[in-house]
Amino acid sequence: MKREAKKIPRVLVVDDEADILELLELTLVRMGLEVVRANCVQQAKQRLDGDSFDLCLTDMRMPDGDGLEVVRHIAERGLDVPVAVITAHGNLENAVAVLKAGAFDYLSKPVALDQLRTLVTSALRLPATSKADKVAEGTLLGSSPAMEQVREMIARVARSQAPVHISGESGSGKELAARLIVEKSARREQPFVAVNCGAIPENLMESEFFGYSKGAFTGADKDREGFFQAANHGTLLLDEVAELPIAMQVKLLRAIQEKRVRRVGATQEEPVDVRILSATHNDLASCVQQGLFRQDLYYRLNVISIHMPSLREMSNDVPEIAERLLERLRGDAAVRFSSKALHELARYDFPGNVRELENVIERALALCMDGLIQPDDLQLKPVQSSQTEAQAGGVGKYPLTDYLDRVEREAIMEALGQTDFNRTAAARILGVTFRALRYRMERLSITDKDKVD
Repeated sequence: MKREAKKIPRVLVVDDEADILELLELTLVRMGLEVVRANCVQQAKQRLDGDSFDLCLTDMRMPDGDGLEVVRHIAERGLDVPVAVITAHGNLENAVAVLKAGAFDYLSKPVALDQLRTLVTSALRLPATSKADKVAEGTLLGSSPAMEQVREMIARVARSQAPVHISGESGSGKELAARLIVEKSARREQPFVAVNCGAIPENLMESEFFGYSKGAFTGADKDREGFFQAANHGTLLLDEVAELPIAMQVKLLRAIQEKRVRRVGATQEEPVDVRILSATHNDLASCVQQGLFRQDLYYRLNVISIHMPSLREMSNDVPEIAERLLERLRGDAAVRFSSKALHELARYDFPGNVRELENVIERALALCMDGLIQPDDLQLKPVQSSQTEAQAGGVGKYPLTDYLDRVEREAIMEALGQTDFNRTAAARILGVTFRALRYRMERLSITDKDKVD
């Protein structure tokens, strides 16, 4: 019985310069690909409409139009063809524009052949559209319009290399959204590195992000990789990116644009292939206006934005989400909510969002009797208005920094109390890394002396 011949991927290359077409075709053919040429936008559209392709590479500027028209043509017709655009070197506006239009990625002139090969390999690893459409089923809980929109956006951006910025309140599932993007992307089998930017001391940031060479400073007894090298060929999530100091923002912008980094103490840069995802509970646009965040880095990170809704925006979903979380947390135990308990959960604001809801359910599981969770088992704190709080002793939600520090301290102390001051277990409850918890404890002056026996 004859084995069916393996299909050779076909690439459409669009450029009006014959020597560039020749170079691209030669490189792709050596990779074992079949190449079809087009020397203008109109011819590219005809080729796309009349044949099937696995990838399209197009120049930005051509006599009868630009590469954006090719990108839009593919999107409008719903063609399952990832497209990459070749732009002028250093033209950030063009790069952002093509990614927003739906391009898989972009290359800067002069085209570096190693970057071209990496891009092509990644694009050809993309799952079929039908598989990508199933993203986030059963993982992002809730059926509200806001959550349905998030699911739709994740399915779309998963098929791109575009930077994605995920906003939302603490505990709303920003890192989960990032992981789902990776799960359905061409980089799903490559490293995923999540970095909490607010947990790294400023004097260590450069070496943590870019690594260092042996002898770069006292104690540097060997070469060490940074986050970029660890995430090479994969994805780097910059969580709480608004916490980055300005000096580090400049270096980060260069690394993203040039796709090259230099270790501390090294003389040469090294290429890195990393997709950047970022997240924060802060309003990055406001940070830009206040001079706390660079505008050029903001535009580079916020190419595509996803907003994670708070539980307050999905109050009708709270009973369903609570039931799903209980099902996961109870294990083999036969425990359920009373109708009154579900009613109380639906009425509560949940300032800590899904993370707080999960902690509430874990506590209720430990307190409930006879397999039934009652309202008292939830131990939900009454939400006071600012006016009531002020009348109770002048302690309201302002100034904001003091209020947030107080809330954060209470959450940390509660988690430490549940774990008998086991920092590793407390960090797991709070949904942060051990390093992030240690940093926050130092900032809030929480020590073992605060432990209540």
